[in-house]
Amino acid sequence: MSMSEISRRRFVQAMGAISATSVFALAGCGAKRASESDDNTDSTASGIADTITFAQGADPRGLDPAYVDDGESAKIMCNIYDTLLAYDTQSCDIVPCLADLPDISDDGLTYTFKLQEGVKFHDGTDCNAAAVKANIDRQLEPNRTEDMPYASFVFGSEASGSGVASVEAPDDTTLVITLRAASTPFIKNMAMALAAPVVAPSAYADGANSIENPIGSGPYKFVSWNKGENVVLEANEDYWDENRMPQTKNVIFRFIAENSSRVTALNNGEVDIIDGIDASVVPTITDAGNELFEEDGMNINYMAFRNDDGAFTDLEARRAFCQAVNVEEMVQSLYGDYAGVATSVMPLWMAPYDEDIQQTAYDPEAAKQAFADLGITSCTMLTYTNPRPYNSIGGQALAEAIQGYLREAGVEMEIVSYDWTTYQTKVETDKFDVCLYGWVGDNGDPDNFMNLLADENVSMNVGRFRNEEYNALIQQGLATEEGDARNEIYKQCEQMVADQMPWMVISHSKNLAGYSPKVQGFYYHPTGVVHMEGVTKSA
Repeated sequence: MSMSEISRRRFVQAMGAISATSVFALAGCGAKRASESDDNTDSTASGIADTITFAQGADPRGLDPAYVDDGESAKIMCNIYDTLLAYDTQSCDIVPCLADLPDISDDGLTYTFKLQEGVKFHDGTDCNAAAVKANIDRQLEPNRTEDMPYASFVFGSEASGSGVASVEAPDDTTLVITLRAASTPFIKNMAMALAAPVVAPSAYADGANSIENPIGSGPYKFVSWNKGENVVLEANEDYWDENRMPQTKNVIFRFIAENSSRVTALNNGEVDIIDGIDASVVPTITDAGNELFEEDGMNINYMAFRNDDGAFTDLEARRAFCQAVNVEEMVQSLYGDYAGVATSVMPLWMAPYDEDIQQTAYDPEAAKQAFADLGITSCTMLTYTNPRPYNSIGGQALAEAIQGYLREAGVEMEIVSYDWTTYQTKVETDKFDVCLYGWVGDNGDPDNFMNLLADENVSMNVGRFRNEEYNALIQQGLATEEGDARNEIYKQCEQMVADQMPWMVISHSKNLAGYSPKVQGFYYHPTGVVHMEGVTKSA
């Protein structure tokens, strides 16, 4: 249902009143060791160090936001690219960025954006309405390719009857986007760190490799990517937004796979900030005099059943699996105080979270009997080895904990593990019965979580869940304005997930990061990315 003219105008006025201090957002974690030439001690005459090094658990999958769907990539890309709109520094409130907040037509279908004048990409080409249109057009049908995992999630599809119908650029500073149907989360989608950021067309035209040689208009410019080692960025001294001018000359993202090795690098002063940490290393970080960033995250850690093939296509088989695992005990044992037990897909603090929704209760005897009756004695789990923002201990330890519960219920579970980058391909190509996955919210809207189970793209909906009733609810939610009616739709979605069990929901993690006391201005955004332009380190 579309907004009334009055509510829509009030919405635009309210959004316009939000602070213009902008920060983008999304998810991620990844890292390894930098070369000796990466000098972390240089300083300027002002007493601010020239270089800050951020250590994460893995390489990015790529550096063009149209072709990746992971947080490791997003954390780096959000410093290279701008989006039409952005998230505020510590929330998912929308603020202007490349464009002012849009004028929205009364029927909720047409968004008219006025862009900043004179913005240049890092290669000197114009970041204008035609460039933004080109970025969106390449991700719309029929131009969209199968290796654009976020395109349908952000821009919709003709088959769903939702999303972007057309994009026009009548002049350099005017962009007009027309939707097929009214979409409440669309304005937030335009600030997301995947698919939405604006890449210089010169970076992908005529065979150019934007995945490895990104060109944006953001506060930092890409310098190099040494695979398995680091990505180096340098300040964009000609950045167009004087409120977000980069304060540190160089930012290095190092890739250090092991949690303990990242902690050691921080405590030794080799790096300045680390993420992907778990409860076991917190004392080591703080006892060494370093700081801990800790805040409730916007994420879900879950296990997906393969709903279209394998041992758990039957609801009773999925129920038996869920009965076999003591999720509450497991979460407390593995994560301590740094994660909470998930009783639904969305985090507890996000509307329309319903505390009355009940997941399948732990009942090992019932599970053992059901597995025997169904003849299930074995299954295969795919998992990842790297730490993730929703699973700080990595997938192997979590998989082994689940394996132990299954064994007690009479089922032997084979665990097949891969590094994160390889894993994201394997869940699309290989056979499995269950797999571990997770999600960091992109924009603070409930659709961003619940829509995963309606997505046709396997990289989003790894369990291949298909349910027409559920999909219809998702479409209703998209078209319904904020309020009780919309909340009720998503509560129905949450209940259907609890009843149908396409996932076994596990936990919601806190966002954790360690950093040197010399670092100022660091904030880990709820969407799981870090914007480095305002971060400094005393020399």
